Amino acid sequence: MPTETVIYKSANGDQWYLLQEADSKRMLVRHRPNRASGGRPSVMEFNDFLSEGHGPQHEALLRLLEDIGYLPP
Repeated sequence: MPTETVIYKSANGDQWYLLQEADSKRMLVRHRPNRASGGRPSVMEFNDFLSEGHGPQHEALLRLLEDIGYLPP
């Protein structure tokens, strides 16, 4: 079972979480859109997430990674 840590919660209700798989050490990002948007939750590799932009959720992930002592490749 992966551990899930909150990365960022936006003012409009979107939420991002860092998922860490204990057995493989793989890290993923889960996005839960706000209900009003009608969007679907999604999961992606965290490197893919970081490469898609530089919004507040990306900056929050970088801070979290720094706090836990992990520097992305």
